[in-house]
Amino acid sequence: MQRTPSARGLRLTMAIAVAAAALLAVTACAPRTANGDSTAPPVNADTLISSLPAASKTVDKVTWAVVEGEPATLDPASSANVITPNLCDNLLKLNPDFSVSGGVAEKAEWTDPVTFDIKIRAGLTFWDGTPVTAADVAYSLERNRNPKSQWYASFALIQNIEIADGNTVRVHFSAPDTTFRDALSGAGGAVMSKSFGDKAGDALGTSGVGLMCSGPYQLGAWKPGTEIDVTANTHYWDGTPKTKNISFVFVTDGSTLTTALTGGEIDGAFNVPPGSRDALTGKGAGRLIVGPSTASYSFGPASATSAAANPKIRQALNLAIDRSDYISTVVHGYGYPQKTIVPPFVWACMDAKDVYQKAYDALPEQEVDIAKARTLVAESGADVSKPLVLAIPAGSKELSQTAAIIQSAAKDIGLKVTIDERQPADFGALFFDASARAGVDFVATTGYLETPGVLGYPQLFMLPAEIGGVFNWTNYSNPAVTSNLQAARTATDPKTAAEAFVKAQETFAPDQLQITLAGVYQLTYLSSKLTGVVTSVAMYSSPWALKLGAK
Repeated sequence: MQRTPSARGLRLTMAIAVAAAALLAVTACAPRTANGDSTAPPVNADTLISSLPAASKTVDKVTWAVVEGEPATLDPASSANVITPNLCDNLLKLNPDFSVSGGVAEKAEWTDPVTFDIKIRAGLTFWDGTPVTAADVAYSLERNRNPKSQWYASFALIQNIEIADGNTVRVHFSAPDTTFRDALSGAGGAVMSKSFGDKAGDALGTSGVGLMCSGPYQLGAWKPGTEIDVTANTHYWDGTPKTKNISFVFVTDGSTLTTALTGGEIDGAFNVPPGSRDALTGKGAGRLIVGPSTASYSFGPASATSAAANPKIRQALNLAIDRSDYISTVVHGYGYPQKTIVPPFVWACMDAKDVYQKAYDALPEQEVDIAKARTLVAESGADVSKPLVLAIPAGSKELSQTAAIIQSAAKDIGLKVTIDERQPADFGALFFDASARAGVDFVATTGYLETPGVLGYPQLFMLPAEIGGVFNWTNYSNPAVTSNLQAARTATDPKTAAEAFVKAQETFAPDQLQITLAGVYQLTYLSSKLTGVVTSVAMYSSPWALKLGAK
């Protein structure tokens, strides 16, 4: 899959598991699941797998494909990739079921509404043997207060960070913040060596300099354009990895990847192409594991002046697209109709999860109603004489199919859509350069949330730009939505936060600031000789290879 640059909380992008008795299924705190595919076997909560049993035997080397391509950096503040989570431990650990537990921090809690204490686990060391100290934790957190960090939004309410003692870091806030603790279970909580970082400067995380962390694997050779090797950290605090060496290779072509995986040339990969379903579930060197995820496909308006900014036009398009057909055609059954922009798995293990689930269940089911859609177009008063331009990234089969479905649905209700396929760099520019969006009406993406929390997407798309709505390109402004989202962030108890979010969702969901086409599952392919990996979307934030090894 191809992914574009993004702010924290949003990663924009482009066979049912067998032998379930031998696998670890999603725990009881996972949400219920829907599906809509007339040609593929149904996918439900009983078949989703969040992790595989831990390995019992060691292996010398595993070759793992990175389908997103080679990262420019492994710096957790600047890059979302599948390599860094095994290198840099987070203050809190994100478990496969999306629950949060202790990591580098044995305790991380609010001591009053605006004070957060982080107590570091005793005896931790970096790869070079130097101890992990409060100074290192404070340094790592301070890096995310820089607007250049992809986690900056989660640190926006911090007033200052102080070292309370040798094992405790104290964070002071201008207001309570319900999003902060969960962010520490992602790369926002990654801990790095201050002394190494000070020497590395802006080159930290690059191929020529590397980085210094405390995770289960340490960075070995990085051969630009070819591979990144990591080796087991035999002094890791949470157990020695079963795999001695992992070689990460870069394979972005879906057909090449599928052939290499099924032929045994590559041992495993995340985000394998759903279009290769038959090959990946057929006879081969491994098996396909389907796990829970926060990922979804959607498209949204890119201009405040085009017809796309009119909510009735968006509502009409929403009614014109058949989700069952979409899920069958684009993701080959590995998805479900997602009712709104916030996916249910993010609250699977959160406090007040019942409040979130009840509100989600009350949202209307996705339906197809061409007559009503045509009426909405007529009522919109928008100028629909000109085609609406839909931008997608070049090379993404799924988003190319998505664009064709949107184009066909638009035609059915009297709208014209043209497709603007852009090279990755040009497509990425859409998200951070207003001039790049000139002449573009809609942008189609895939995205995922990598840590628990319901506010990531709404804050980016629904708040005014000056207070965090960096993707609010239509200048959407609703006082009720803004006040309730802010109340949800600054509440001092989970239920109050949930109730405020639900009130905001009641308003923003019908406005369709992002037209959500489908939630999709996490697809992992792994050699039949191996076990132990995390197979839910939690792999983006957790040391997913810690228990990887032979059966």
